[in-house]
Amino acid sequence: MVHRTPVLTSEYLNNLTGAALYFKCENFQKMGAFKMRGALNAIQCLDEDQKRKGVVTHSSGNFGQAVALAAKNLGIKAFIVMPENAPKVKVAAVEHYGGIVIMCESTISAREKTAQQIINTEGATFLHPSNDLNVILGNATATVEFLQEHPDLNVILSPVGGGGLLAGTSLAAHYFGNHCSTMGAEPQEVNDAFRSLKSGVIENNETTATVADGLRTQLGDQNFPIIKELVDRIICVEEEEIVAAMQLIWERMKIVVEASSAVALAAVLKEKEMFKNKKVGILISGGNVDLQNLPF
Repeated sequence: MVHRTPVLTSEYLNNLTGAALYFKCENFQKMGAFKMRGALNAIQCLDEDQKRKGVVTHSSGNFGQAVALAAKNLGIKAFIVMPENAPKVKVAAVEHYGGIVIMCESTISAREKTAQQIINTEGATFLHPSNDLNVILGNATATVEFLQEHPDLNVILSPVGGGGLLAGTSLAAHYFGNHCSTMGAEPQEVNDAFRSLKSGVIENNETTATVADGLRTQLGDQNFPIIKELVDRIICVEEEEIVAAMQLIWERMKIVVEASSAVALAAVLKEKEMFKNKKVGILISGGNVDLQNLPF
């Protein structure tokens, strides 16, 4: 029910960075992002009574689409709470995948309250986009595939927002890699994961002012302990570095990636000496972009 996504390379980017780069292209995943993996695994782990009552999540984008499509494939109901300012194209996508959309005010508290109402009335099981162990383990399958194809990777870089992908990546690299380390890449504007790794406790962001809209979310108590134990370092990059890396991927690799996906390449470009002569895995997390609103 998920694609085994391709791994691509670029001689130009290898020469530019001085490293051997391998790109795991989750932008070619069903619904256009890695989140399909976590959503499907979490739903498959439910018991029959839970499946009968359906699932609920709150999302303005990729995870809502992933839950809707995964639930459709498994023949169960999916309630997707979406903020009233969610892009119409994303609301339409959730509906296209069979999700039951419930609109609410565009605040976290309104989203959580509306989801709780559905839990109370329908008995649906709540799925968190990143702070859920079964979602994290589903996300990890991208790196398991990656290492099956390239078992000699020295390091894998993953973007980090809510922490579900980075946690899953680090688990897979730890258990299936051959001395393969994991690093995160994060916008400087929302560098809560970087600060959390330094302080040892979950830190908050003051703003969400980054072009990498998929990375504006918060670490959670399920994924942060994994990240704290298994992630070697988180590299922060500036907004202009993210846009430049995104443009490079579009122009040189001829693939559509979203800004959040470009953060890992931006980190390698920023810290070339750290990765020189190494085999570097880069997770391209997704390719869902508004073509009318590109940052370059």
